[in-house]
Amino acid sequence: MAGQSKEAPLPSWGYALAGATGAVLANAAVYPLDIVKTKLQVQVKRERKNTEKSLENGDVSKCDEEEEGEIYTSALDAIQKIIAKSGVNGLYTGMVGSLIGVASTNFAYFYWYTLVRNFYLSKSTAGAPSTAIELSLGAVAGALAQLFTIPVAVVTTRQQTRPYSAKPLGLFATAQEVISEDGVSGLWRGLKASLVLVVNPAITYGCYQRLKQILFNGRDRLSPGEAFLLGALSKSLATLATQPLIVAKVGLQSAPPPGRKAYKSFGEVMKVIVEKEGTLGLFKGIGPQLVKGLLVQGVLMMSKERMELIFILLFRWSKKMRAERLAKVASALPLVVKS
Repeated sequence: MAGQSKEAPLPSWGYALAGATGAVLANAAVYPLDIVKTKLQVQVKRERKNTEKSLENGDVSKCDEEEEGEIYTSALDAIQKIIAKSGVNGLYTGMVGSLIGVASTNFAYFYWYTLVRNFYLSKSTAGAPSTAIELSLGAVAGALAQLFTIPVAVVTTRQQTRPYSAKPLGLFATAQEVISEDGVSGLWRGLKASLVLVVNPAITYGCYQRLKQILFNGRDRLSPGEAFLLGALSKSLATLATQPLIVAKVGLQSAPPPGRKAYKSFGEVMKVIVEKEGTLGLFKGIGPQLVKGLLVQGVLMMSKERMELIFILLFRWSKKMRAERLAKVASALPLVVKS
């Protein structure tokens, strides 16, 4: 109880700012992997029997047209084709919007996570939260964060999956395009899938807290290497558990290729993928997704730990300076009264 009543080293916004800063640094460092995994996840390969039938009928041009710029056999193949079509800059398409989304999503997530976790600790007498409680707290924080930040994710996914032949659009122009097609509600396309996917950060940070307890006895401050290890391990576990949901969400938010209507629901995406590619199609892009997640979460948690320490020192310095100013004002008050 005494530990629970102790004043937090930082206010909620301080932890949120530290988390957002770490997330932006981490995602900027590995952004090309984000493009690659999105391209791999959004493609829907043609059924094998249809491909063979087209080849038997000599309709090679149709096969070429369907595959051009759309089908990637691997992460390396995707990188090569993107550079061939759009140059190196193609690997950074939509980066500004993505980083804005990353910053806002992580700020919102860490803000709400800190609030709900501190609220729980202030009311609970059971000591450290169990794994189930940690997952629940993370899910609540993730759901609140998604409600406010999903429009940026929708716009960024549209930018990343825009056909090579189409004119590139900026963040606001892409948002206007989405609104012109689906109305303002189009900016919240895939919200249900995103709300389901709050289990990803919930699993990530739930695992992080539990592994921190198990491996490092719940120590408040971790070294950069320890924070990287915990972040990478926790994100890898969360990604493996939720990859089918990630693939379905990307399919919902992407711009449909010519000749195909946009998906209407979470279930429709998964059904089409399974029909055309089998169950393993729900795990496409898992390679770059895992590598990206491992690096991003590792760097994020490593950066977050350092940024939290910096902010704590700044916060304490600020409080000390404010206290000294108040003390000076208070000491001068009797002189003012006498005069």
